[in-house]
Amino acid sequence: MPMLERLKVKRSDIPAVTHLDYSARLQTVNKMDKPDYHAVISEFEKLTGCAVLVNTSFNVRGEPIVCTPQDAYKCFMRTEMDVLVLENYILYKEEQPPWKEDKDWRSELELD
Repeated sequence: MPMLERLKVKRSDIPAVTHLDYSARLQTVNKMDKPDYHAVISEFEKLTGCAVLVNTSFNVRGEPIVCTPQDAYKCFMRTEMDVLVLENYILYKEEQPPWKEDKDWRSELELD
């Protein structure tokens, strides 16, 4: 089967984390070691029935990975994300002031 077709096959209930060979690279969160993040995952499970969050690199294709809160905010405002959580702060896109840029930032990216 061609690669593109293999990508379209549902491999699990959480396809975003299931590789083509049906494996996954999981990270676990211990309530004693990280109670705040464990609480977020537990609440997410109550709401959705799924106790898994996708943890991925935070960047836009072609840009470096986000390293600072300022980078995170800029990436958040430039993308289709709805919510950004930074430590104890939750930012909703709809509540942010309009994001203005002088030029189209996507034109600077190398998307080969």
